[in-house]
Formats: sequence, C-alpha cells, structure tokens
Amino acid sequence: MPLNRRLPGLFERSTIAMSPATRRVRAFVAGALALVVALASAVLGQGVARAAEDADPHAHHHHIMAETARTLADYTVPDVVLVREDGKSVALTSELEDGRPVVLSFIYTTCTTICPLTSMTLSELQRKLGAGRDRVHLVSISIDPEQDTPARLRDYAKKFDAGPEWQHYTGTVAASVASQRAFGVYRGDKMSHIPVTLVRPAAGNRWVRIEGFASADQLLAELGPVAASR
Repeated sequence: MPLNRRLPGLFERSTIAMSPATRRVRAFVAGALALVVALASAVLGQGVARAAEDADPHAHHHHIMAETARTLADYTVPDVVLVREDGKSVALTSELEDGRPVVLSFIYTTCTTICPLTSMTLSELQRKLGAGRDRVHLVSISIDPEQDTPARLRDYAKKFDAGPEWQHYTGTVAASVASQRAFGVYRGDKMSHIPVTLVRPAAGNRWVRIEGFASADQLLAELGPVAASR
C-alpha cells in the first residue's frame, strides 16, 4: 500500500487513555510525517532525502521505508560502557543480558522524523504489554552522544511516557559507534540513519532485525510468549 495511505492510520487510534504528553508527541509525529509524505509526492519518484535537500540544505536525509523487511541475525554485543539516562555508567553486555527479552533501537533526541515514530511505537508497545511490560527490556541507544546528555535523554524519555523498563543510553562517540557497528546500523553520520528495530525474544536466541517502521503489534508478535502472558 502506498505510504501516504498507510501513515494516517497510525494516528487514528483513540487517545482516551493517553496522557497529555503522549497526545502532544503523537500530533508532532503526525505533522512531521505528513510533511515527509508531501515532499515525497512532490518529486515524483525521487528519494525523500533528495526532496528534503532541495527544500532545505540542512534538512535530515532520512530514508522513509514504507514496508518492513524481517531477517534473523547473530550479533556480538560489544564490550563497551554506556551511560544510562540516570547518569550511571553500565556495560552494554550486562544491560542486554539481564534475562529479559530485548527490543533495541537507535535514536537521537533532535531527530524530527524516524526517531519520534520509532519511539512512539515503543510507547505503544509498552501500553499493549500492560502489566507484563516490566518483563521486557526496551533499549534505546543514542547515535548523537555528544549532544544527548543523560539529562536530554531523560527529557526525551518523558515525552514518550517511558517506564522503568525502557531505558535510554548515551556515552562516548567511540562507544556509540561500536554499538551501531555491532548491530549493523552505522551509516557514517546521524543524518543518514534508517529505521531499524531489533528484537531478541529470549537470551541465547537469534536477533530479529526489522528494517522499516515496525508496528507495536509486529513487535508483540516477535516477543512471543512473554507478550501473550501480559
């Protein structure tokens, strides 16, 4: 289905149970995506990144992916230290090996297109998990650690009603790049990143790599039994 027919449906759900912060974020993301779709249509087949560049040389060169591509992959978690939004330095290996299923994403707080939509999906996933949300570890790692301080990550997390099971990480540039490379998402700079969500249903399992905008329901399905027991 064309992108301009799929995106509006993402924001037609009832907002009765949502907090004011969630409603504001949902409205912001909807507006940003509407702008991206308009740009894409205007260039008649040229890339969205080219359209953004023509409209504004400083605009983000994000790649909008209407469909998702699912693959299985094996990754070696790098031996790096990151800084959580609470200011604590932690080993990435320990954070990902705490016994819970993992949903991993890479974001940065000043992103205006891909990251808000990815984070909105994770916020929706939290809601759908309900009482079982603490049994899943949601991990978001900044690809712009020089700007994304722990304080900025805390503010960003609040915008999406992130619970204690959803943690955001920053650190040194070297640690961020090593993390991105390890999971095959490094694109050289933050302006060229693409939407990728990684799911590991259980320790020792292979990772599910979803390129494109995964839905909360799709992530629930990948989590399997832990989601079914919510």
